[in-house]
Amino acid sequence: MSCFSGDPNFCPECGNVLPLPGLQDTVSCPRCAFSLPVSEFSGQEIRSSVVFNPLEGSSVAVEDEDSELKGAVIDRRCSRCNKEGMVYHTRQMRSADEGQTVFFTCIHCR
Repeated sequence: MSCFSGDPNFCPECGNVLPLPGLQDTVSCPRCAFSLPVSEFSGQEIRSSVVFNPLEGSSVAVEDEDSELKGAVIDRRCSRCNKEGMVYHTRQMRSADEGQTVFFTCIHCR
């Protein structure tokens, strides 16, 4: 006896969403293995669409040339010019469970 009735896109036995009909003669519920003939889905129209968000609404960060030189100056010696004074910024380069990468920039030679 069927517990669920109504929408043919749901399994009448367990209420799970049925997969879309394919090339087989039946559609089987992935949860309880109840099978329906494909003819039960005749007359249904299946549509799919992909919607892309416009680029102007995205949150892509725009960096200007001097963005690396903003921030606190720390006492660290540059390996190129051997002068004191560097700024730093951090970025998440890998997955979220790993630490951030620290980038140092010399204020004298960049």
